[in-house]
Amino acid sequence: MTNRSSNRTAVPEAKGALDKFKYEVANELGVPLSEGYNGDLTSRQNGSVGGYMVKKMIEEQEKQMAGK
Repeated sequence: MTNRSSNRTAVPEAKGALDKFKYEVANELGVPLSEGYNGDLTSRQNGSVGGYMVKKMIEEQEKQMAGK
């Protein structure tokens, strides 16, 4: 069985921008995310960063679709 990570960037060229966005969101939420190991963070903290990233991306796409 091949062990494939589902955590891959669909558009590899966007990886840097997504990483920057992740740290911006973490800072905004007060989550002490750092480069490298973050195993000391709770699932709730990590989940809040990912969830808020998705929320903000959806909002931005909705604005683009509405022509704003």
